[in-house]
Amino acid sequence: MVFDGLMVSVSGVRGRVGEALTPEVVATFAAAFGAWASRSGNRRVVVGRDSRVSGPMFTRIVHGALESVGCTVIDIGMAPTPTIQLAVEHHHAAGGLGITASHNPIEWNALKFIGPSGLFLSAAEGADMRALLDTGIPRATWDRLGAIVVDDEAVRRHLAQVLALPWLDVDGIRARRFRVALDCCHGAGSVIMPQLLTELGCDVYAINMEADGRFHRPPEPVAENLGELEALVRATQADIGFATDPDVDRLALVLDDAKAPGEDYTLAFAARTVLRHRPGPVVTNLSTSKVVSDVAAEMGVPFRFAKVGEVNVALTMREVGATIGGEGNGGVILPELHLGRDAPLGAALMLQLMLEEGRPLSQLVAEKPRYVIVKDKLDRPDAPLDAVYRSLRNAFPHAAADTQDGLRLDWADRWVHLRPSGTEPIVRVIAEAPTDADARTLIAQAREPLDTFVSL
Repeated sequence: MVFDGLMVSVSGVRGRVGEALTPEVVATFAAAFGAWASRSGNRRVVVGRDSRVSGPMFTRIVHGALESVGCTVIDIGMAPTPTIQLAVEHHHAAGGLGITASHNPIEWNALKFIGPSGLFLSAAEGADMRALLDTGIPRATWDRLGAIVVDDEAVRRHLAQVLALPWLDVDGIRARRFRVALDCCHGAGSVIMPQLLTELGCDVYAINMEADGRFHRPPEPVAENLGELEALVRATQADIGFATDPDVDRLALVLDDAKAPGEDYTLAFAARTVLRHRPGPVVTNLSTSKVVSDVAAEMGVPFRFAKVGEVNVALTMREVGATIGGEGNGGVILPELHLGRDAPLGAALMLQLMLEEGRPLSQLVAEKPRYVIVKDKLDRPDAPLDAVYRSLRNAFPHAAADTQDGLRLDWADRWVHLRPSGTEPIVRVIAEAPTDADARTLIAQAREPLDTFVSL
């Protein structure tokens, strides 16, 4: 089946509400997922949502669609995406559905599909599930319809699991009474982040805590969107500021100097914290800053790249037995908790690092090499990209090349990554170097063969 305007990827299916994403589309995909997930005979499916205005409506639709294929719905209400993933594991469910468009603008919503292991569906699993849209979704008869049960303890369990991490010094953090500024951007972070910080003895100064989904700024927690939080850190003389995206799987920082260093530092700091207690491999996707691989090199542990996409990072982490991993967008994954990005976890790790360092994190940043990331995109050419990749590898024979997800070329202090978007007809070009000028030079050099093919 063809659904015009939808973005379908390893993360799920998303679109603008009332345009591509209609009640009929949501019902169809939810029913297909329920039928796919319950083929093993396990018919329990966890459902949760973020704070978006369309969330309650789509929740009711998802409930009915899942019941129509015989599923028992375990509804956890408004909750972070990592809470939904943990609930799937807790209930030994057949899968989970997160009703969230993550960091997308206010007019979007989406379904995120979670498998029985608590991981998002792989590309192969997603294709298998979507095949039901063409072959037909088996519906339950009147006597085999599903039911709905409520689990209102999922957030509490999530908090307890974070606080129970064996090397998290809860008493030590409480004794420090860190001053923390918090911006949940009217998202689901409001149901978990204040409670976590209170449990850790922090003095919390919070803004945008109304979980009504009415984002007053772009909800993606990138540095340019965090001006309010920077001002709050400055006004309250906070030790650190935390910003979450609407579904609370990404955490961005504002440091004690009231500046946002960029989301990649969340994973870099988290890795520094965890590796002191559990040395082991680190995994990130190919578009992540060198500040993370620098930490792995400094700590003397293996470092591994994975394809872009949370599930790809998680599967690679499982394959290599990684201690920690994630994505440079502020997503921290700790296998000791679960194989999914988790902002509350990230916040706890930041406080643990501050406790262990005994000094402002801005000083730690100042001591290390700094880099600048520049991102670009252009129309995807009709010709295969292999020719573009060959041209670039020939132009830079001394660069280390990684071809598992497009092409990444690496030098000692810089890199460039080209990859076709999985959701748009474009090619993304990302470069990082010690200066903005150096990064933009890499972008221009990488674009040359692409521009040639696009113009043909």
